[in-house]
Amino acid sequence: MSHAAPPASDDRTRRVGVVGAGVTGLALTHYLADRGVDVVTFESGSEPGGVVRSREVDGRLLEYGPQRTRLVPAVEELVERFGLRSELLVANDDLPLYVYADGRLRRVPRSLATFLRTDLLSWRGKCRILAEPLTAAGRPDERAACLFARKFGLEAYRNVIEPLFGGLYGSDPAEMPAEHSLSRLLELESRTGSLLRAAIDRLVRGDETPPPVSFVSGMQTLPNALYEAHRPYVHLRSPVTSIEHADDGYVLAAGGRTTTVDDVVVTAPAPAAATILEGLEGASVASLRELTYNSLVLVFLEAEASLEGFGYQVRRDEALTTRGVTFNESLFGRDGVYTAFMGGMSDPGAVDRSDDELATVARREFRTVTGVDADVLEVTTLPDVIPAFDTSWAALEDVSLPEGVTIASNYTDRIGIPGRLRQARRIADRLAEDR
Repeated sequence: MSHAAPPASDDRTRRVGVVGAGVTGLALTHYLADRGVDVVTFESGSEPGGVVRSREVDGRLLEYGPQRTRLVPAVEELVERFGLRSELLVANDDLPLYVYADGRLRRVPRSLATFLRTDLLSWRGKCRILAEPLTAAGRPDERAACLFARKFGLEAYRNVIEPLFGGLYGSDPAEMPAEHSLSRLLELESRTGSLLRAAIDRLVRGDETPPPVSFVSGMQTLPNALYEAHRPYVHLRSPVTSIEHADDGYVLAAGGRTTTVDDVVVTAPAPAAATILEGLEGASVASLRELTYNSLVLVFLEAEASLEGFGYQVRRDEALTTRGVTFNESLFGRDGVYTAFMGGMSDPGAVDRSDDELATVARREFRTVTGVDADVLEVTTLPDVIPAFDTSWAALEDVSLPEGVTIASNYTDRIGIPGRLRQARRIADRLAEDR
């Protein structure tokens, strides 16, 4: 397989090499091509998408990465561009979300009405939340747990914020500096003067949050569409083994061949990025190996149940190993599928336990929470899959790169598909302006 991109024309004089064909790398490939920039992308794996993977097992659609995304404008733009509207599944955003606390499922307040009715918070706890505008602004050097508890009260943190926010990253917010994990929230507070006031303003204005979505064939539909649209520029099974300086650019060695580019964007996970870049003159990347990733276990359950909602997270002090469950059937009609999540910082040894043990625990705890028996479809372990955004992220301050080399990944910006698209578009705009 040749790794050379199509010959550059007068309108495509600059070439960018992209390392990695996960969502970030594929979106970057797309945005660069759209801006008339010559691009060539290398992926070590045999398929595109990175952590976004979907498979059918025994007639059931299983998601091994993100269970859903939001139909933000960047996602909708790609849906329209690649003719995916007929494949789109849109969930009801009014479905309940729960936290398992004190032995039962309790509804998370996501509107004024549910805020008033929920028993997840006492009236004292609800009143304490209303005092948030009187608190001092969040600080970048605060831990997320301290910031949330100080601004919204310990009860709201313990019962709502920690299960949801900690569950998103599989991390302990007490180990997550705000400067790494809450940068956008701090920006919002800086603009509005109060996080609660911003939320109330949105409710009063009736601003709608983009709905949760997936696709008939799963979340991997989106990266697959990006890959198919740019297949001539994306080379699978082609790991980049080295990057070296060349005259006014760089030489990438991949798959036994070399390719010369003007700029390089590395979208690989931190340890892989360190390996690729460590021999490049002017790059200081050893500290990338200090970043902590959290490991997850997914136990896919099948149950005949009528459970409505997004799913539930488990409060940290509950005597359960399962940290949360997504109701895939309720969200997208996934034929009785429920995805249980285990592991993370609270149980790092989960990935080392046997599939039988993990399956037994997941079934037992699912019945404890829901009262429903379930069968196990599959157990899969995902070692070092989610950036922890903990204190180890201070190591990023020691990373330096030569001009023309950029790292773009979920450990340098926000996780989630919308965040990946935003970062890719921002970098594409910058590189297109430079050509």
